[in-house]
Amino acid sequence: MDATPKTEAAPKTPEPLDAVKERLGPQLAEAAERLTETNERVKAFIRENPGTCLLGAAALGFLIGRWAARR
Repeated sequence: MDATPKTEAAPKTPEPLDAVKERLGPQLAEAAERLTETNERVKAFIRENPGTCLLGAAALGFLIGRWAARR
């Protein structure tokens, strides 16, 4: 038998959920607001330029198809 004592690191206690929520809440709210604003801008661009968006989507689909066919 091995005579050396085994030392185990004490498990870290998880940070209370309320503390995490308090620390990350404002950052998550700001990120959600930015994503909402970006989504609205993208939708407005698509409404104003539907042909450009369709052409871009078709070109992107073609390129992805070519790339996938090589694999």
